[in-house]
Amino acid sequence: MKNGWKKGAAVMMAAAVAMSMGAAAGAKESGGLKKVTVILDYVPNTNHTGMYVALDKGYYEEEGLDVEIIEPTDGATATLVAQQKGTFGISYQEDVTIALTAEDPLPVKAVAAVIQHNTSGFVSLADSGIESPADFEGKTYAGWGGPGEAAVLEACMTQAGVDFSKLNMVISDGSGFEALGKSCDLMWFFEGWDSVIAEMNGCELNYMECRELDERLDYYTPVIIASDAVLESDPEMVSAFLRATEKGYADTIADPDAAAEILSSHAPDYDIEMLKMSQEYLAGKFMEDTEVWGMMKDEVWDNYSSFLQEYGVIEEALPASECYTNEFLPQ
Repeated sequence: MKNGWKKGAAVMMAAAVAMSMGAAAGAKESGGLKKVTVILDYVPNTNHTGMYVALDKGYYEEEGLDVEIIEPTDGATATLVAQQKGTFGISYQEDVTIALTAEDPLPVKAVAAVIQHNTSGFVSLADSGIESPADFEGKTYAGWGGPGEAAVLEACMTQAGVDFSKLNMVISDGSGFEALGKSCDLMWFFEGWDSVIAEMNGCELNYMECRELDERLDYYTPVIIASDAVLESDPEMVSAFLRATEKGYADTIADPDAAAEILSSHAPDYDIEMLKMSQEYLAGKFMEDTEVWGMMKDEVWDNYSSFLQEYGVIEEALPASECYTNEFLPQ
């Protein structure tokens, strides 16, 4: 479910942003409705269902918005949003933090947390004997190559008293759980998606939850982002979008099976039973430990920024207020 950060993506966008900041490209009129584009982080999945529910039930139209949800096709989502090629985007706290601390910072900000806690972790086959980071030495890990990825592995192994340099890291071939025990020993799975697929296929796993390994790894993934230009030029539209989106996620929480059916109509290649299992799991995660959908906290941003700085992913941690805002959430 995670589309890896492409290092250096920020470099190409500075001139484009400078040219476009004067003309707000967030929302344009379309048949009396404001045209809004949402760029996903990857292919449609159960993280995104609330938006598809809001789209199908007319919640966006009720707010005066004509919303189109698309997949990223020609660059990282944060870069595309910063370049005004999309009104909103689905990203991750990791990517937002790195984008904001790049040599040419991207003018983006998180406006809502889709899920309140990190629902990912490391997995190995149940009979592999790999049950914690203490067992990672000499093993092969297949991942997506993000800069924060190595930092997380290094931190977990160091805290377990083993040598990170003895972990072999390769790029995943995309085969998912089927690669375990063959081309690799370890992978990073999202519990509500990858682990569900593995379970449905009879693959038993050891699951090592990130937030249990280091509390600083309980970061927001995914988040909804927008450019500074959009937030400044059309705050009412941003609030309207999040009001409708919140209603879609409320419906998803209340009836995950029905929500999965709606997602299936937009992503028909997925097995519907897998979608329902995934949606049932995530229904309890979208508003875990919060009474307001989308709400974010300073300490979550600060803790993860401190972690990234400690392991050399970023040079300097930014104040949380520069990374996100709750001001547009319905409360």
